[in-house]
Amino acid sequence: MFQDEDLIAKCIEGDQQAQRELYDRYASKLMPMAMRYAKSQADAEDILQDAFIKIFKSLESFRKEAQFLTWMKRIVINTSINHNRKKLYQEPMLDIEKTPLHVEQELILSQFHFTELLAMIQKLPVGCRTVFNMFAIEGYAHKEIAEKLEISEGTSKSQYSRARALMKAMVIEASEIVQSKISV
Repeated sequence: MFQDEDLIAKCIEGDQQAQRELYDRYASKLMPMAMRYAKSQADAEDILQDAFIKIFKSLESFRKEAQFLTWMKRIVINTSINHNRKKLYQEPMLDIEKTPLHVEQELILSQFHFTELLAMIQKLPVGCRTVFNMFAIEGYAHKEIAEKLEISEGTSKSQYSRARALMKAMVIEASEIVQSKISV
């Protein structure tokens, strides 16, 4: 088993066994990120595949300024954004100035398993899901999201607000189902 630096060097040389080892070593760490942006397992697998193609093509440009995994995560995020950007314009997005906002209290999500929350995120419309992931999970500011997705900052904010409202509704519905099973 090679260290990352040796593995990277072998991948740059075109060693297919090294490329396979790199994929096997990191795919399971990158797949959850792709899953958050994807609507389905198949979409996430496509995103991850595209991301690894970009990773292999870009290995020579890896300058070791960040950790290797962090660098690869950035590629997966950007690949996910590009994958979803194609779908963003197929769904209508409302600008925040045209959408009334209601202040909602924070939801306590600790009662849900990660896979349950992931399933809820995957049910969000593509625009909401992308903005939700970028803002709430990746930590992008709405201005950065707007620039990356080529939308207005207000649209980013309204998509995030809509995602939160949809997530809240799904959490409430799931909680009510659990409570009704407990009551029986």
